[in-house]
Amino acid sequence: MSADGQIPVKPLDVPIANESRRAFLFGLGAGALVLAVGLPAPRALAQEAKKYGGDGMPGGLKDDPRTFIAIDADGTVTILNHRAEMGQGVRTSVPMIVADELEADFSRVRVRQAPGDQETYGNQNTDGSRSIRHAFAPLRRAGAAARQMLEAAAAAAWAVPASEVRAVNHELVHAKSGKRAGFGAFAEAAAKLPVPEAATLRLKAAKDFRYIGKDGRALVDNDDIVTGKATFGIDVRLDGMLYAVVARPPVYGGRVRTHDAKAALAVPGVVKVVPLDGAPIPSAFLPLGGIAIIAENTWAAIEARRKLAIEWDDGPNAGYDSAAYRATLETAVRAPGKLVRDAGDTYAALERAPNKIAAEYYIPHIAHAPMEAPVATVRITDGACEAWASVQAPEAARTLLAELLKLPKEKVTIHQTLLGGGFGRKSKPDFIGEAALLSKAVDGKPVKVTWTREDDIVNDYFHTVALERIEAGADAKGKPVAWLHRTAAPSIGSLFGPDTKHQRAGELGQGLTDLGFFGVPNLRIENPEAAAHTRIGWFRSVYNIPHAFATQCAVAELAHAAGRDPKDMLLDLIGSPRQVDPSTLAEASNYGEDPKVHTVDTARLRGVVDAVAKASRWGRTLPKGRGLGIAAHRSFATYTAAVVEVEVAADGTLRIPRVDIAIDCGLQINPERVRSQMEGSVIQGISLALLGEIRFAKGRAVQTNFHDYTLTRIDGAPAEIHVHAVNATDASLPLGGVGEPGLPPVPPALLNAIFAATGKRIRTLPVRDQLRGG
Repeated sequence: MSADGQIPVKPLDVPIANESRRAFLFGLGAGALVLAVGLPAPRALAQEAKKYGGDGMPGGLKDDPRTFIAIDADGTVTILNHRAEMGQGVRTSVPMIVADELEADFSRVRVRQAPGDQETYGNQNTDGSRSIRHAFAPLRRAGAAARQMLEAAAAAAWAVPASEVRAVNHELVHAKSGKRAGFGAFAEAAAKLPVPEAATLRLKAAKDFRYIGKDGRALVDNDDIVTGKATFGIDVRLDGMLYAVVARPPVYGGRVRTHDAKAALAVPGVVKVVPLDGAPIPSAFLPLGGIAIIAENTWAAIEARRKLAIEWDDGPNAGYDSAAYRATLETAVRAPGKLVRDAGDTYAALERAPNKIAAEYYIPHIAHAPMEAPVATVRITDGACEAWASVQAPEAARTLLAELLKLPKEKVTIHQTLLGGGFGRKSKPDFIGEAALLSKAVDGKPVKVTWTREDDIVNDYFHTVALERIEAGADAKGKPVAWLHRTAAPSIGSLFGPDTKHQRAGELGQGLTDLGFFGVPNLRIENPEAAAHTRIGWFRSVYNIPHAFATQCAVAELAHAAGRDPKDMLLDLIGSPRQVDPSTLAEASNYGEDPKVHTVDTARLRGVVDAVAKASRWGRTLPKGRGLGIAAHRSFATYTAAVVEVEVAADGTLRIPRVDIAIDCGLQINPERVRSQMEGSVIQGISLALLGEIRFAKGRAVQTNFHDYTLTRIDGAPAEIHVHAVNATDASLPLGGVGEPGLPPVPPALLNAIFAATGKRIRTLPVRDQLRGG
């Protein structure tokens, strides 16, 4: 502790398993085959050749089967899931892939959650819509290797060539002799064999898949979730556990000036009041500091927190005000900014264009608001730390706890529970760091830190505020000839470096600089300065949200100015079917994927536009007050398009009869989950567009709970959502992401539909009451 009794925070340089699930076999027991994934010795990144996809992520990818698969003597197969489950179905999709190549009977497959251990399991970050995109190939190899090891073991026992033995639906079969046996009979012998080289693996042809790409697979956790047996972060219970809440600075960068805890300590059940030092700016993933209450139960902790008397020093962001900041952004985008892409002579082309638009689009801060607010439990015993948390990035949590507690990283264990939603918020482990510091403050006793809904919204890592200005022109025939886009938004990089005032290359590459494929001869993109005054964090789809909102609304506006159909204008801008090398468009514009493999395929983008246009019967005559809007976007190596149909009454009441959304992510591994992700994206996109807003005044978030940070409810949801799969069975295409790409086209399609229905162009989100009163 520091001299004033505070726990210092310095800048940084489970197994809770469902009890209904069978335990994983971590060591070779009698008749058990345990298969895993290894890690090569680390080398300096500067000495390595350029890597892409999962190989380019910290920890890389693993395909040695000896960590992911266990086969018991009775034939039960246990598959380890190494990514966070937060409703997207990864705990079902991962075993589907492995079991398919293994030729396992899925009814005899069990799933166990891996602890956070990047050295053993490879990269475990569940973000960027890349869990299956990255892991599909190595998981197939792991399953195929295990299958061939079983076949070889059976062949040796039967004294027949290995080429004559095949695994078929959980059995080893030698057709010539009629011999057959279950997996369990040869598990122990197979475990002693060398893992086959990758070049010798016999991967299935797509036509032979039993589970991959097949519909109707229920989530492996469905029963446990419905019956209350599943373990989320909030469900963790340990012997002797204490409970804590924290009064955090209401302004980013603030700190406690003085506090009086006498009344708080008098609340029955309170154990201790612990001051926590505030994190310096930039704070990265460090706790915000404040005053913590540790108690015998959460209710006592919350009641005691209410009785704290705290005087805050609001620090450098005390004056942050959303209205004033918007004016700053408007000034910024009305003047030239940092040039990030330039083709042709855009200013001259705009001057000559007979049809032109100039429009500014505004998106406010948005809070993640997952159904389960951040929660973590930490226990420190015998110089080792264990944490149980609903976390998307266990390695980041492990690194943070090792630094805060001054422990070797190998002494820190992260048990990953189920997540009650994440959306990027739980990639930031600050809340786990709080639990670690408070466990240390009570001599290592287990402490659960719970964030209330108010904590979650007020102290979030907010989605960026953004102001986008687009000037575009079309010639006399309505063909687009010029496009100027200025984007001003605080960068997530502001969490990690001081004076970060421009979006990073990877942020600009999310639906902006990668628009270089647009069929417009004069294209200029600029990035004026925008400083951050609160914590900015990853949010589902990240910077694709403001970039797509502005771009796709501007496409419709330019079409209207030129007297053209919005879909036709969109297809003109996409251009003819072709494949474009993303590395020729801009730096970091391809989500870490190999530009030679994951090209910008305009035929696929056109394909999703055509799919939703056909499904929605685009161009049909609608009664007064009804309209259709269309938008399309490429993100996370996936192509999506949406058509929204709206009905606006004379008093401004909005109804959404139908939404059509098309997705081309290549082969769909788990079609049921793809549909669910698209449906969820539609609901969330509509909610953000109509209602989502966090405003700041005097440095503080104005909205505090669901009474004023409102979400779309059943009566505001579309009456129908139709998901259309494009190229869903084409195994020749590179896999794209699924969790995030459905969101970006929804808000602009909705706003374009509102214009079609009412003639009113709304460029500021959220819509809220802008349809009322004329």
